[in-house]
Amino acid sequence: MSETETNKVVATELDINAIMKLIPHRYPMLLVDKVKDIVPGESCTGIKNVTMNEQVFQGHFPQKPVFPGVMIVEAMAQTSAILVMQTLGQEAEGRLVYFMGIEEAKFRKPIGPGDQIHIKVQKIQNRRNVWKFKGEAFVDGKVHAEATYMAMIADGT
Repeated sequence: MSETETNKVVATELDINAIMKLIPHRYPMLLVDKVKDIVPGESCTGIKNVTMNEQVFQGHFPQKPVFPGVMIVEAMAQTSAILVMQTLGQEAEGRLVYFMGIEEAKFRKPIGPGDQIHIKVQKIQNRRNVWKFKGEAFVDGKVHAEATYMAMIADGT
């Protein structure tokens, strides 16, 4: 734990239970198992443990399971949403983070069962309720995917 200037204690690591309090995603669409290295309003690292039990592997592809690129980008977006919600704290209650756009997505190497994805997200800018991020997905220290994307925080009603 670290302390902010106002003496509030801010978590630098979140487990799955804390994550589920911040974002509404649930199995099979919850794609972040843990978040660490949180710098509120700036960056964090999400962890996704890819297992053969992922529903998507029933059809993508049964003989050579590959975790889909769109799921990797979704994991980046969820990691960013967790950062936004953690940053805003009580101000975020009753609100949701919506994906707005994806730019410059690149998929360099496939990801499959047994891989642990380290999703590093960095805020590029924030204007009012719109946030822009750079996300990178690493496996064993090597970049497998990257994207720039935007999200908007809005009332959840």
